[in-house]
Amino acid sequence: MILKLITQIARILVGALFIFSGFVKLVDPIGSQYKFQEYFSVIKINFGYTIPDFLQKYFGSVVLEFDFLIPYALPFAVLLIVAEILLGVMILIGYKSKFTVWSLFILTLVFLFLTWYSAYYNKVTDCGCFGDAIKLSTWETFYKNVILIILIIILLIKIEFVKPIFKGKIPKVITFLSLGVFLFITQHVLTHLPLIDFRAYAIGKNISEGMEYQDDGEIPPVHDFMLEDEQADLAPELLNKEKVMLVIIYDLEKVDVNGLPAIKKVTTKAMAKGYTVYGVSASFTDDLLLAKDKYNLPFNFLFCDETTLKTMIRANPGVIILDKGTVVEKKNWIDVEALEL
Repeated sequence: MILKLITQIARILVGALFIFSGFVKLVDPIGSQYKFQEYFSVIKINFGYTIPDFLQKYFGSVVLEFDFLIPYALPFAVLLIVAEILLGVMILIGYKSKFTVWSLFILTLVFLFLTWYSAYYNKVTDCGCFGDAIKLSTWETFYKNVILIILIIILLIKIEFVKPIFKGKIPKVITFLSLGVFLFITQHVLTHLPLIDFRAYAIGKNISEGMEYQDDGEIPPVHDFMLEDEQADLAPELLNKEKVMLVIIYDLEKVDVNGLPAIKKVTTKAMAKGYTVYGVSASFTDDLLLAKDKYNLPFNFLFCDETTLKTMIRANPGVIILDKGTVVEKKNWIDVEALEL
């Protein structure tokens, strides 16, 4: 009886954690894409430290790198997020228990290795396990995964207690309906913007206030925020102005050019209504000038750090409206016609 109770508690904890962890990333899969790009760029396995001595002369100089996966970070992130949240649903309702528990075990084992590697070698300071909703250090995440793997091992040992909570085909129907909903949400947020914005540039947040240091001395949530022209940083001036429109193009080479006509139209309209309009990018000035002429864009560009721009809005291009430093609207280019100017 006690073992059965412990198993059910473990089942609920594992399921709830996987659903929560998956959901906070599901509403912003591009954030997970950026995190996996970071992982793929820094993880390097040197076989010289991991193989027996008699194999050293053959494989001792081999270093396995994962940067070739960087272009596939988005589909990888989406696949992992959907799998994570779906497995959480499946373990709670008891659908295909053996497959589900073993999948959870393997997935958590991979997470355990990644977080240990990141923590031990100090490669990635924030694992991204809970997206931008909850920030954990890599060691905190590693210990969380240790507890999680213990709970899953309990489920493996007492798999006979992990039974469906509904009869017949109901668990199967719930699983496939859940998959459909998760894929729909993914498509929606990739086309538009995250359903929930946990970042310091969310609508209603004041950027100036986000740049202030607190008593604990930690780095404020908004840092590296500068809007530079060839002479000065215009951020302090623009953060004190009303009716400011920033067109974010973090990387000109990766911009969706289909959105530039819509950007031209909305910025022209905004300028006619008294808005101060600037493009903001991390690309080279010469390339931006060429793009401005090619697409007849009616605004000048400022420079800002690429990571900051990716954090500000999950779109390339995208538009942010500021009023005295407060974010009042954000739109992907596909939705800019809905801006209330």
